[in-house]
Amino acid sequence: MARMIWHVTMSLDGFIAPPDDSAEWMFGFGAAGPLGAETMRRTGAILSGRRGLELGNRPGEGARAIYGGAWSGPVFVLTHRPAEPLDGVTFLSGDVGKAADLAREAAGDRDVGVFGADVARQCLRAGLLDEMVVHLVPVLLGGGVRLFDSPDLGPVTLRKTRCDDPGQITDLRFEVVR
Repeated sequence: MARMIWHVTMSLDGFIAPPDDSAEWMFGFGAAGPLGAETMRRTGAILSGRRGLELGNRPGEGARAIYGGAWSGPVFVLTHRPAEPLDGVTFLSGDVGKAADLAREAAGDRDVGVFGADVARQCLRAGLLDEMVVHLVPVLLGGGVRLFDSPDLGPVTLRKTRCDDPGQITDLRFEVVR
């Protein structure tokens, strides 16, 4: 069965997006190391929130496309807002478990990449998230969207399974302990 992997880039002070939602802060420190490439290769489908899609996590080519356009596959967007059809994207509403099942089925023998703080939080709450891959960038954003901000969920225990330091970016992999 496909594993659910929250794949995210984070600032040293714990933000995955600044207040203006720009993505430029992620660049200029070099590329993620082998763990990033491995995670991308393992990804057979993506489960994302609507905000992430609107900010650039979408199929296609170019710097703002998923993995810079180096990846293609089915994208499932969990949203409460109706959306215009978009090639390669299936919009879903309702239960995160049903959305995860559809993404897993589409991923086949590969993994499901989870993008976005809210969808990842829903997956954690439902016991669906298996791993986290975090690319830690040496910048302090000072505010924005926190990696994890859910006091109602309580502590989530993780086990570090990998730590790569290929340059300025530190790549970390954690398993969610159940």
